[in-house]
Amino acid sequence: MNKVKLGIIGTGNMGSAHAKSLVAGLVPQLELVAVADRREDRRAKVVSILPGVKVFSEGSELIKSKMCDAVLIAVPHYQHPPLAIEAFNAGLHVMCEKPAGVYTSQVRKMNAVAEKSGLAFALMFNQRTSCLYRAMHDIVTGGDMGAIKRVSWIITDWYRTQSYYDSGDWRATWAGEGGGALLNQCPHQLDLLQWICGMPNKVRAFCHNGKWHDIEVEDDVTAYLEYPNGATGTFITSTADAPGTNRFEVTLEMGKLVCENNKLTQFLLAENEREFCKKAKGGFDTPACTERLIETDGQNEQHVGVLKAFGEHILHGTPLVANGKEGIFGLTLSNAMHLSSWLEKPLTLPLDEDLFLTELDKRRANSKLKIATGVVFDTSSSY
Repeated sequence: MNKVKLGIIGTGNMGSAHAKSLVAGLVPQLELVAVADRREDRRAKVVSILPGVKVFSEGSELIKSKMCDAVLIAVPHYQHPPLAIEAFNAGLHVMCEKPAGVYTSQVRKMNAVAEKSGLAFALMFNQRTSCLYRAMHDIVTGGDMGAIKRVSWIITDWYRTQSYYDSGDWRATWAGEGGGALLNQCPHQLDLLQWICGMPNKVRAFCHNGKWHDIEVEDDVTAYLEYPNGATGTFITSTADAPGTNRFEVTLEMGKLVCENNKLTQFLLAENEREFCKKAKGGFDTPACTERLIETDGQNEQHVGVLKAFGEHILHGTPLVANGKEGIFGLTLSNAMHLSSWLEKPLTLPLDEDLFLTELDKRRANSKLKIATGVVFDTSSSY
């Protein structure tokens, strides 16, 4: 096999963006041969701009067609695990848009099928391709700066208008999307948070539903985290701050890392702060510190990079950017933040998955249908 024959299920904002990348030849490892979408207007558009590509009205039809070696799933969140499971059972490799699903018990079943299949499974965690976050990962997990003491991420540059939320009937509803900023925009940051810093063991969150928009779900979140080693963290996000902020700071025993404004700054202490604190004689002494910008390889291929790695993995066994089974970790954080806010109390992980689903179902039962505008937005600058 010289190329992987790929089918895309869902041709909305992200699905259409991926299709454009493939047709433009940006991912030479993959050949787009089929797409599927339930909406007739989108199918008609695909026919006009993607000649020669087979068009299906259902993802299941595409999977059963045997036209593809792999599928890319880019549909509303609840459908991710069922379609992935169906594809694995049909012998197809799977690339799934984020998040892995809406609730962890659903994703756990998907991961088990993926493991049993032995097929490639990847998640579209495109921000893992960033040279800045890759450098942070290497430094923090490398251990030279010691243990983590504090984590702080303010990620409020996900500004979204009411028009954005009105564009899809499934958007910003408990029944259609399963959540708001935590489940739509922040799967990237929640994945990076656990990839770089590991999983916390305690969560207390405050999720404000429809605070800034006419929506059912959260558009403003403040969360407090505790880690097994005693480190603490905060995670703050909103889709209504203008201008927004994206500042990720990790304080360690040997200093700190600050990722902001497309640069990574290291503040490196001359000695371990814990040791300095114990032996310093002056009450106001501070350890010597040097500041420098971290040099990186400058590479940040985003979605195209994830797709290239997916194709190379299938063809030659090279590493994925993000193994699909890892998607459950960031989703666990999202579910824990929601559940903590709903119950108005701190939670200790592991998550009570049955309780989360019970609480989610209460909200789904009262979820209101809406009429979508059907607008498809250019996503090229949104991530």
